[in-house]
Amino acid sequence: MTPHTNEGPTATHHGAAHTPVPHLEAADGPRRSWSVFGLMIAAQFMVILDVSVVNVALPSISRGLHLSADQYQWAVSAYVLLSGGLLLLGGRIADLLERRGAFLAGLGLFTAASLTSGLAQGPLALILSRAGQGAGAALLTPAALSIIMTTYAGRQRQTALAVWGTVGSLGIAAGVLLGGALTSALGWRAVFFINVPIGIAVAAGTLRLVPQGEAQPRAIRRLDAPGAATLVGGLLLLVFGIEATGTAGWAAPRTWVCLILAAVLLAGFALREKRADNPLVPPSTWRIRSLVSASAVMAGVTGVVVGAIFLTSLYLQTVVGSSALVAGLQFLPLAAAITVAASVASKLVGPLGARTLILGGLVVMAAGVLLLASRAGGTSYVTDVLPGFLLVGAGVGPMFVAIAVAAMSDVSREKSGLASGLMMTGHEIGAALGVAALTAVAGDLATSAGLIDGYARAFTATAGVLAGLFLLTVLAVPAAKPGTTHVRAHGH
Repeated sequence: MTPHTNEGPTATHHGAAHTPVPHLEAADGPRRSWSVFGLMIAAQFMVILDVSVVNVALPSISRGLHLSADQYQWAVSAYVLLSGGLLLLGGRIADLLERRGAFLAGLGLFTAASLTSGLAQGPLALILSRAGQGAGAALLTPAALSIIMTTYAGRQRQTALAVWGTVGSLGIAAGVLLGGALTSALGWRAVFFINVPIGIAVAAGTLRLVPQGEAQPRAIRRLDAPGAATLVGGLLLLVFGIEATGTAGWAAPRTWVCLILAAVLLAGFALREKRADNPLVPPSTWRIRSLVSASAVMAGVTGVVVGAIFLTSLYLQTVVGSSALVAGLQFLPLAAAITVAASVASKLVGPLGARTLILGGLVVMAAGVLLLASRAGGTSYVTDVLPGFLLVGAGVGPMFVAIAVAAMSDVSREKSGLASGLMMTGHEIGAALGVAALTAVAGDLATSAGLIDGYARAFTATAGVLAGLFLLTVLAVPAAKPGTTHVRAHGH
């Protein structure tokens, strides 16, 4: 569910993988087999699927493991929080250490965590295993993209990157559909078990087809692991604090202790990044106004989308009465609306400008969430859910294209990889915070009555968030400069 620029990684001195612009390649070079790309895209497809595949299976997981209301959101948040919080470190590891080794380590961790998720006998085991999947994804993704960029050149590289971006737009549809089908046919554990044979097959193919690079043992000293640990710790405490506002209330010691500690750790991360010899994010990056503001909007929009999918998957199965398979099918119009709108926006972003498309998308998306809120309690998918879905999708699609353009408009080629990694990090962290915040606002998700009330309350609050993002865009996101608006339509 990640937007991508037309770029991919090579080694850099700082941050995530650097991404040269494909159309600047002087020549295609020797044509290579697509086998390596097939392995990398299979691994990345698993990573993307696991953001949304659990949503449709959640009611079944809850019945099987007796999840409490506050544990619901952690089945999703643990994954995206670790994958986002460790993504920049994963990019550094892929840059500084051996790419194939980094990819296999991430794939191994992801596959093993998928197995333990499927075997989980209680909520804590599931949540910790989901966190392990996220950590594996944070290492796997930049390493896979790095392998693609060092294996292919010219037109092959452009084709590979186009497919890589398309997989992102297909992830939301494939995830909810596959989750519903597997849960209905084989039970919720199959949602995790299916990753195991795929992971083993990809690992075997990688060992056979991807050459081993040259290891750099001393490079590990240039990894800012303490900075990454501080960032993840602060984000975890922030999500704990947000969740506690819904279950324990704002005045509870648990709430304010978590929020205070989160503020301390996140402030400590910011301070460390200014003083570290090899920071995850060089201080100069934070002074690029277009990148920081657009990434903040990206985080907010992603939080709303993923939170909406999370709540609606519960609503469809609990209130509307859809089976897991039918609920998966019912998300397809949302995915189609996002994809079509993104494709149209890629042609309009030049003449209209990125900021105009972002503002328009926020208005359309706000209309969609308000429509969903107004139909809370309705039991017809066609009249009570589908219209809101289509509006939300029509608003989201243009924004993912336009935000990427706005974010990269003032970024130099030398910093494009780091900028892309920072935007991806905001995307994943926004997803975790969005699910936590909407769950806290919704309250009781365990009963039909509580879910109906919470559904209306959460989507009404979401409209307020979108209004805030509208104001942020007006004040902080600059209009794209002429000549910087050429992008492919890479979806959510």
